[in-house]
Amino acid sequence: MILAITCLVVAYVSSRFLATRPRTRTVGPGAVDDIVWIFDGADLVDATTRARQAIELPDGPCFWKDLHQGLSALYPTFPKTQDIVKASGQLVAQTPDPKNPSEIHCEWIDGITRVSMRRRREDSPQSADLYHAFADAAQELETLRFAVNSAHYPVWCVDDTGDVIWFNTAFDTLCQTVLGKPARKDSALFGPAGEVPIPTKRTRRSLTVSGSDKKLWFDVSIVQCDAGTLIYAIDVNAIVDAELAQRNFVQTLAKTFAQLSIGLAIFDRNRQLVLFNPALVDLTALPADFLSGRPTILSFFDRLRDSRMMPEPKNYNSWREQMAELVEAATDGRYQETWSLPSGSVYSVSGRPHPDGAVAFLIEDITAEITLTRRFRSDLEMWQAVFDQIDDAIAVFSMTGDLVFSNTAYHDLWGVDPESSFAQTSILDSSRIWQGQCMASPVWGDIRDFVTIQENRAEWWARIDRKSGDPMICNVSPIQRGATMIRFSYSMDEPRKATQKCPELTPG
Repeated sequence: MILAITCLVVAYVSSRFLATRPRTRTVGPGAVDDIVWIFDGADLVDATTRARQAIELPDGPCFWKDLHQGLSALYPTFPKTQDIVKASGQLVAQTPDPKNPSEIHCEWIDGITRVSMRRRREDSPQSADLYHAFADAAQELETLRFAVNSAHYPVWCVDDTGDVIWFNTAFDTLCQTVLGKPARKDSALFGPAGEVPIPTKRTRRSLTVSGSDKKLWFDVSIVQCDAGTLIYAIDVNAIVDAELAQRNFVQTLAKTFAQLSIGLAIFDRNRQLVLFNPALVDLTALPADFLSGRPTILSFFDRLRDSRMMPEPKNYNSWREQMAELVEAATDGRYQETWSLPSGSVYSVSGRPHPDGAVAFLIEDITAEITLTRRFRSDLEMWQAVFDQIDDAIAVFSMTGDLVFSNTAYHDLWGVDPESSFAQTSILDSSRIWQGQCMASPVWGDIRDFVTIQENRAEWWARIDRKSGDPMICNVSPIQRGATMIRFSYSMDEPRKATQKCPELTPG
């Protein structure tokens, strides 16, 4: 088949050359023919470079019948055997095509047969250039053949009946891998010709390797040509593996998100919902079919507003503007709000940017946490009010020596208000205030040491005298978590629970 194509190329180049080249150019008498084959008997023993390029010969030993097969299509009178040449000594094989200016000369010289392609005498002014054009065409054909066979993806051609009429090396290799045998005319890997994709379109097909379950994936496309249908198969196994790994990763994330109690909604760069988890359905009460329909971000929040699952806007006319600001803040990672719903639930909503312009919203139910915080704050306020009704001045210091609680009587007694300052008040700062308003006493150093030590802690008391002359009782009591409560009282009755009076303290 390839020999026939080569001959057709020769005829085409010859006809095109005669139709386009001017006849005023001449060739000098020194021009020689360089398309020559030399035979010793029936064996080809030598050939010029252009002769080998003009006719594709087998890679192994070549014989007279191979040359006859390649030339007889254009030169019907080319002798079938060397005996015909030996009998006549010299003969010329011409082509019936009047536009082809070449002819084949065969000569018998002492058992050696010389075959050469020459120009006809009447066309001699053009023949030299024709040979060069023929050789260039043969070289180009060889280059194209090498390029196609060196391609890493299969290319083949089928006729109207679906038979393979041409293929490259990669197609033959693929047939041996998949079918376990070389390519033949019935090696339709991807089905009959009617099942290949339509022109300019591409489809993804898979092949199963013979003797295993391994699949090879290709993007198959076709091009119509005069000889039939050219089919290209591009190896996309790496792409398929990457897509499979991506799908597995997304499924893993989806399974992880499904276990979260925090509602997750991810919108792509076009602001359409692309991913959500079951917790979002539970928290927002939005129908799953609505979320699966990939609503836009504005439709999503509109639906939340309609179902009273977000705070009522103060101004409905500026609702769209507020939503635009919300999306912009989420894109920058600045959106963080607490929604108090009419139902009494409290949601923490935050917006976070994602790669490629996407944005994610996290919705968390913090009703229990807020309720506990409010209850704790209410209890603190109640106990603060209780201690503010006590006449004794009370101050509580943590194990690190910081003032953590004091009542109104303490503020009035010493003329300080620790809650009005952002700085933390320490036992050292407080003892200096006490020392400045009282007579000199070693008690203040003992109190400082007692607050900071964590061993051998027992309740004790001591008498102190203010500079105004008023005596007071200072009661020091250890409480939970290493804290210390100090109570100042004008009552001169000794505390009943105190077991010692100003004990000797050893810093721990």
